[in-house]
Amino acid sequence: MLRIMSWNINRQHNPWQELLNSDVDVALLQEAKSPSPELASLLEIAHPLPWETASVLNLSYRAAIARLSDRVTMQPRKLNTIESAQSDELAVSRMGTLAVADIFVNSTKETITVASMYSVWESPTEGAGSGWKIYADASAHRLISDLSALIGREKGHKIIAAGDLNILYGYGEDGKPYWKARYDTVFARMAALGLPFVGPQAPDGGEQAHPWPDELPLDSKNVPTFKTQSGTTTRQMDFVFASKSLRDRLHVQALNSPNEWGPSDHCRILIELKDLD
Repeated sequence: MLRIMSWNINRQHNPWQELLNSDVDVALLQEAKSPSPELASLLEIAHPLPWETASVLNLSYRAAIARLSDRVTMQPRKLNTIESAQSDELAVSRMGTLAVADIFVNSTKETITVASMYSVWESPTEGAGSGWKIYADASAHRLISDLSALIGREKGHKIIAAGDLNILYGYGEDGKPYWKARYDTVFARMAALGLPFVGPQAPDGGEQAHPWPDELPLDSKNVPTFKTQSGTTTRQMDFVFASKSLRDRLHVQALNSPNEWGPSDHCRILIELKDLD
């Protein structure tokens, strides 16, 4: 079984050690800062890139992929900016928001392409109005455009893409239809591309919010993956998408109970891919 952990580690260093102590093969990280030299020597990290995300701000972190076990080998995909990418490189709209690698599972001789995604918050331009200050669905759509280059045929690909998208699934901010419609386009576009949403979702994908938030539809299967500074856990902002050919072999779970949560403001998402029959 291939074990993958998707985790926004909130620019902290402790999670690197936790990952080394885990029984996970591959980590898909967001908001990752460079590990210490001692820990880095024990890890194989994809992409020798600066630990930053392209921005007018000083965002000294990025999406990253790390190999954590000898059960797999890793071949990172070459990344470059859109204006500089060559034919053998994946063009990335915003460097630091996407990391991609091919994972070879030694036991099954199977190659799975994995992607770590992070949707950066953005703000409307001056003169756009003062209805809201930030949004992240635009960043999510840029990621989808970048991932499109990994798919050259309708069927047969084996891709798992996961991360913190900073959007909501199945509803909008404060229950507003406008935001629901915007967020729905992200999941619809991923599904149309060939990477449907596969979790985590209740009942076996983690604990649901308690007490139930007013904005959340009563029939929602969402599981909270984000904790506010006040300690409230109501919103799912981390999602996993996968090729249809892998869907029936996947189990996706948010480790979101109080004793599982960990040091970050986002909980860990465990992705398990069963071996081929």
